[in-house]
Amino acid sequence: MKAVVVAVLTGAVVGAAIGCSGDNSLGGSMSEVFPLAVSRVDIVRNDVAFQVSYYNNNGNSLDLVARIVLSLDGLDFKPGDFPLKGEDDAGQRCSVLHLAAGSPPQPLPEVHLGDLNLRRGGNVGEYTQGDFSMSFVADGGFGGGRTLYGNFSGQAHDAGYGDGTWP
Repeated sequence: MKAVVVAVLTGAVVGAAIGCSGDNSLGGSMSEVFPLAVSRVDIVRNDVAFQVSYYNNNGNSLDLVARIVLSLDGLDFKPGDFPLKGEDDAGQRCSVLHLAAGSPPQPLPEVHLGDLNLRRGGNVGEYTQGDFSMSFVADGGFGGGRTLYGNFSGQAHDAGYGDGTWP
């Protein structure tokens, strides 16, 4: 019973934090590993993936704070909830990358638990809005055992697909 109460309270706290955050923001214990400040967000989509990239100005450079990629394999991607944990035919359902200017790319561990809520849009050319929350497997790797949540809103752009039109 005590575990259920803790789980419900934890979910309520994360939900409240997401609801009180700005349109394009990040939060979670991942802030203990790298800063989660955001200055702009890019949302792109093609037939195989939906991607949200959070950037922050860093002097004369631009950090990729977090890039969340959701494989759309087998999903009917329209407003609703989507799992971030697990695999599909192509591999991991979701991957997350951090890339600070002047540093090597840092892929985050596999998602332990998480979901993405698409509230509006999702297709190329549509105003797209949603949020996500996830925890990562505690594997001893970069960001392992941490949490990350965020909001996103903006125009979804075409990510292209093998034709050289990547943004």
